Amino acid sequence: MKVLVLNCGSSSIKYKLYDMTTKEVMAQGGIEKLGLPDSFLKFTLADGSKKVIEKNMPEHTVGVELILEVLTNAEYGCIKSLEEIDAVGHRLVHGGEKFNTSVVITPEVIKQMEACTELAPLHNPANLKGVAAITKILPNVPQVGVFDTAFHQTMPAHAYMYALPYEYYEKYGVRRYGFHGTSHRYVSRRACEFLGLDYENTKVITAHIGGGGSITAVKNGKSIDTSMGLTPVEGLVMGTRCGDVDLGAITFLMEKEGLDAAGVNAVINKKSGVMGVSGVSSDMRDIEAAIAAGNERAKLALDMFEYRLLKYIGAYTAALNGVDVLVFTGGIGENQMQTRDFICRGLEYLGVKYNAELNAKSRGEEIEISTPDSKVRVVVIPTDEELTIASDTMALINN
Repeated sequence: MKVLVLNCGSSSIKYKLYDMTTKEVMAQGGIEKLGLPDSFLKFTLADGSKKVIEKNMPEHTVGVELILEVLTNAEYGCIKSLEEIDAVGHRLVHGGEKFNTSVVITPEVIKQMEACTELAPLHNPANLKGVAAITKILPNVPQVGVFDTAFHQTMPAHAYMYALPYEYYEKYGVRRYGFHGTSHRYVSRRACEFLGLDYENTKVITAHIGGGGSITAVKNGKSIDTSMGLTPVEGLVMGTRCGDVDLGAITFLMEKEGLDAAGVNAVINKKSGVMGVSGVSSDMRDIEAAIAAGNERAKLALDMFEYRLLKYIGAYTAALNGVDVLVFTGGIGENQMQTRDFICRGLEYLGVKYNAELNAKSRGEEIEISTPDSKVRVVVIPTDEELTIASDTMALINN
């Protein structure tokens, strides 16, 4: 079975084509600057080199059409006909309380997703445009939706409810939903497979940290708590998002700065986090360079980022009543040895012991960095959300 995986954002489309017989990635690439005159498609050729096609793509259907043209192109395509595509799997961001698992996309599913748009106004409409594009171009190909929020639907009410008037939950669905669920699901299970542990009988904390970041407590294969909330703002200090903050500080700033809802949204989502504190960048590589040059605000931003991360891991250790495995994933989790070093040293009270030499060498590969006598196993597991989406798609279509 050949499965095309699409991740449609407001101005981008990422894709991978899998041969699920071998789980081989046959093709991959992405469109950037969708909707702008200088939009382009960048994809990987068979020899590993990159090719760029510049084309004005005003909306998603044109972008998906170009991706399909490239897949069947005589020079650099990998399939002879679109009939070889057996199914399409979509990354869908917000399923609210309606979806606790991946689903075959039907008109009814689309209606329910549209009802969740208020909860993810930047993401769900873009996701649905990808679904609509495939429906138009490949009307007979089945489609599957894999929701970022679905894995966290096992959280108990005391973990997902906010201490706000209950009527806001009843009227608007205001509660914590969590995100990065597909990644947390994949790496928690994969970590146990890698370590030879029983996933259904293991306490795992997964740290998905990149430009956006979240921590999840997984008990016996189920998410019981996660750091992101109604939106992806809550929780960790992130690249441009503030994470946890006193809401009184927000209302104070609204009055002082004359900010409306849109203004506050821009501050907490785009102007805060590592970027807002450092004034340098949201990219940790730039932060490290600035610290090396003596920039104190960059150092403060990194300290805040790592301290919040450590606090959440400690909190979730308590929520789980102990932890067996700590997993690092995401761009920072997989590649930033300094942050892993800080966390491991901060968890010595739990009996965490790690191999500093292995940690220093680890970049984007599956590896255990804890020592044999460590009471907690610590691993780096590169996430693979696309493979998870492809696997869910194949399973649903075959059933």
